[in-house]
Amino acid sequence: MDILKKLTEEFPSIREDRAQNIINLIDEGNTIPFIARYRKEMTGSCDDQVLREFNDRLLYLRNLEKRKEEVAKSITDQGKMTDEIRVALDAATTLTEVEDIYRPYKQKKKTRASIAIERGLQPLADFILAQDKNADVRAEAEKYIDAEKGVATADDAIAGAKDIIAEIVSDDANVRKKLRNLFMKNGEIETKLVNADKDEAKVYEMYADYSESVAEIKSHRVLAVNRGEKEGFLKVKVSFNDEIAKRIAGAGYLKDGGYSTQLVKEAVEDGYDRLIYPSIEREIRAALTETASEQAIKMFEVNLKPLLMQPPVKDKITLGLDPAYRTGCKIAVVDGTGKVLDKTVVYPTPGPKQNIEAAKSKLKELIAKYNVDIISIGNGTASKESEIFVADLIKEIKAETGRDVAYVVVSEAGASVYSASPLGAEEFPDFDVAERSAVSIARRLQDPLAELIKIDPKSIGVGQYQHDMDKKRLDNVLAGVLEDCVNSVGVDLNTASVSLLKYVAGLNAGIAKNIVTYREKNGKFVSRKDILNVPKLGEKAFTQCAGFLRITDGSNILDNTAVHPESYAAAEKLLKLFGYTAEDVKNGKIAELPKKVKEYGAEKAAAETGLDVPTLNDIVSEIIKPGRDIRESLPKPVLRQDIMDINDLAPGMELTGTVRNVVDFGAFVDIGVHQDGLVHISEITDRYIKHPSDVLEVGQPVTVWVKDVDVKKNRIGLTMKNPAAKKKAAAKAQ
Repeated sequence: MDILKKLTEEFPSIREDRAQNIINLIDEGNTIPFIARYRKEMTGSCDDQVLREFNDRLLYLRNLEKRKEEVAKSITDQGKMTDEIRVALDAATTLTEVEDIYRPYKQKKKTRASIAIERGLQPLADFILAQDKNADVRAEAEKYIDAEKGVATADDAIAGAKDIIAEIVSDDANVRKKLRNLFMKNGEIETKLVNADKDEAKVYEMYADYSESVAEIKSHRVLAVNRGEKEGFLKVKVSFNDEIAKRIAGAGYLKDGGYSTQLVKEAVEDGYDRLIYPSIEREIRAALTETASEQAIKMFEVNLKPLLMQPPVKDKITLGLDPAYRTGCKIAVVDGTGKVLDKTVVYPTPGPKQNIEAAKSKLKELIAKYNVDIISIGNGTASKESEIFVADLIKEIKAETGRDVAYVVVSEAGASVYSASPLGAEEFPDFDVAERSAVSIARRLQDPLAELIKIDPKSIGVGQYQHDMDKKRLDNVLAGVLEDCVNSVGVDLNTASVSLLKYVAGLNAGIAKNIVTYREKNGKFVSRKDILNVPKLGEKAFTQCAGFLRITDGSNILDNTAVHPESYAAAEKLLKLFGYTAEDVKNGKIAELPKKVKEYGAEKAAAETGLDVPTLNDIVSEIIKPGRDIRESLPKPVLRQDIMDINDLAPGMELTGTVRNVVDFGAFVDIGVHQDGLVHISEITDRYIKHPSDVLEVGQPVTVWVKDVDVKKNRIGLTMKNPAAKKKAAAKAQ
């Protein structure tokens, strides 16, 4: 297989020369963020996501070629290689096809067929397969009677020969391919509920007596069925018309040979029931699970990125509140940089120590003492009661002092995981677990990326069925998301934690620790090049990481931009070409640069500065605003000062909410009533969309209308289609 040709076919937006460049860059050890940002002229400005997909496919195709070579060698070593097999291997486009070809030649455990072959019955099987109408099968079979070999009668010999034929049919790659395709197109997934008397079984009631086409079943239902089966509440099978399947299996083997053909037919049917069907069913289930898992991982990726990239609430003194009942609400006040100023415990929620007035008094004192701007409330246990308490507190503060304080309910998913982790203990050795959690809740509002990066992504609470995924695959994808986010934002070299630094392109946990240790020992870095003094950080790592590191008050203003050190000389030439200096960059006096470059001609300017046009444009956009945080252009969190209850909701009510999670069937939206509402995919827009993620992402503010409310089941149905506009349009149509 020509891998380069195959890749350009699968990625039509990438020219062949650029595809070869990407392969070369990857093989040279360059990271995806570095290639995406600093080698645009070589890739045609491919983004991180396309490059990762390209890299995944490159690895698959290389593994496929490697496996083909291994299979070819094994078959050749057995002396069984033919031109037909070689052509089939060359034509195989998936690992499954390669394994089908290899199946007849693979070393097997003892099977009924292998035992029959050991007993010398292969010639009899071949005799029967020939299906000669005039042949006397029983007379032939009697020749193979041998008590010492375990063949006591002619019937024993025939039974053994049929076992061999059954395995021959089962190992036929063409038979398997035809049946696999038929099962995928026309098969059904059938489920039955078992252990229905148990309370946990209620979750799977919709699958009590359920069937759906293999071709149509949605990914989230595949994963739900798998989980139900794993937990012992569902029996699952893949069904297809047995008669048709057996006819297809025998089509290339059955002739009009009387008794011999009847024996072959029986062998084919046995081979289908005993060998082919169970194997095909496993393959179909595995294929569905793999597709569903990839979709779930994709959804996790789709949700995680905007969650991590939520705009930071910068320079705000924040009070973090970790709600609880019995043990009280843990409080942490942190300054604009995330430094802990104070901590305490209050008891505003129902419990043995409840004291609302004392809690109000303590929080008013802290808010006044530290000039708290915003309260960040975790959305876990006792969150609703805590939110009611905070809303009342804010009203009182406004009435008493005229001071405006807002609050935000943030997802506390993973906060307890971080709090109990070695990292949490290392960061706050003198705090207990709940106190660390309150700090995390405050900080994840101030800088979501810096805080959430400390938590295992599977515990962050977005996506679906992430705990059922292949751990290695999920970890690889999530590491890619974390890497993309960290590198697209950039990292302050003088304040970043090990947790952040380890995701910078070219770095790892060990080098990240060395950077922090060096910084603590020698003081702040004043230049990007200073990191070359860090142990184990060589020129290659420097090339990969330097452009993603920021120094806010260093000796060179370009160190506070995404301009790579390899382009500093060219950037200085560019400034000089248009009459600017580094001091002008520092003082924000080059706002006219983009206009001047456009008038002069980007290609001409690039040629004179030794740059390519994409890199020139990147440099211009960076130096006009040093220290720019790309997250600042994204929608800010919705700040609240009052709370609603689910009982306050009524159909048709218009609300502003924030998307909390996007799943295959819709999106969950926080509308400030503690319980997220569901916008079903059919209620997102009037136009056709393949998936909710086509138009929605986590953290996005949205206008919604209440569709229906079930207080008893605590369910809220929402729509993004304006009911009034819909009604007006309907009236106009009449």
